[in-house]
Amino acid sequence: MACANFVKLNSASSSWIGQKSPFGQRSQGSSIRRVSFSIRANSYTDELVQTAKSIASPGRGILAIDESNATCGKRLASIGLDNTETNRQAYRQLLLTTPGLGEYISGAILFEETLYQSTTGGKKFVDCLLDENIVPGIKVDKGLVPLPGSNNESWCQGLDGLASRSAEYYKQGARFAKWRTVVSIPCGPSALAVKEAAWGLARYAAISQDNGLVPIVEPEILLDGDHPIDRTLEVAEKVWAEVFYYLAENNVVFEGILLKPSMVTPGAEHKEKASPDTIAKYTLTMLKRRVPPAVPGIMFLSGGQSEVQATLNLNAMNQIPNPWHVSFSYARALQNTVLKTWQGRPENVEAAQKSLLVRAKANSLAQLGRYSAEGESEEAKKGMFVKGYTY
Repeated sequence: MACANFVKLNSASSSWIGQKSPFGQRSQGSSIRRVSFSIRANSYTDELVQTAKSIASPGRGILAIDESNATCGKRLASIGLDNTETNRQAYRQLLLTTPGLGEYISGAILFEETLYQSTTGGKKFVDCLLDENIVPGIKVDKGLVPLPGSNNESWCQGLDGLASRSAEYYKQGARFAKWRTVVSIPCGPSALAVKEAAWGLARYAAISQDNGLVPIVEPEILLDGDHPIDRTLEVAEKVWAEVFYYLAENNVVFEGILLKPSMVTPGAEHKEKASPDTIAKYTLTMLKRRVPPAVPGIMFLSGGQSEVQATLNLNAMNQIPNPWHVSFSYARALQNTVLKTWQGRPENVEAAQKSLLVRAKANSLAQLGRYSAEGESEEAKKGMFVKGYTY
């Protein structure tokens, strides 16, 4: 028998392929057997491409406010507020109702609670975003858990039930999704952890696209460690090679995804800090070696950098020609000063919203390669690195 084990290529196709290539083989009394390779059809493809292009529009980036309730509680505790739904809603309302935010922000990643919330006046947060021409997004992963058989590494859970949840999120108005997994350099990383991260991201991306959501692909390489920048580059190249291999295996449409990579920097404990020009050079080298130009947008995470440092690094990257929209998807690097300005007081909301616009505009200019740190506050220059978590 020429082949004992067969794998069906596509649920919509009647063609089969086995472990041995059937091309050019003849069976007795039959003609040459031909195998057709089919690419899965997706009724959302045109919409996905358009959504990705809209988010990757000049001078704009993503506001990430998809912290879990527990993480949001830590933010609130830093200004003396209890972790209640009322306080979380008040803070998110401050952010999402900032007048003029859509000039600098093209997408906002929400936590599930926020996707279904409204303002105190009864207006859905989704509608607040749409009125500013901001695309609503949704965090869909279920968090990190220990990876058995690894070197104290993690894997990201959440694939179970993802299709049905994604369909509901789409009905609620979400048009893109986010799934964050992590890779730790001090822990190896092991081949198992890298493969698990890449495969999970690819399955999530395929499921998201099948349900109309543009997937943000985010294998975050944590800042933990005292390794040099060359080691970060080595690991990043390995991780992204694996990720794109499995994205292709899962027939993910590259024009309908966005990436959220870490910048290539030395470990947080490394004795030598890298300049923005050096970080830009290493990061773009990695991207050019691993990321197809079909991908419309590279939306960097801030990785625990200070607000100013993240903006300077983004600006440096946009001084160098590249085939993508190189922009931002920042959480704390947009919110840190906002939170401290607000302090949970209603009378500070307007001032806090103005500080959000300052940070959003700064990163908008950095996306265009026109940013200068002149006049930045000392607060914005303070670092925010937390070991094991650089969101």
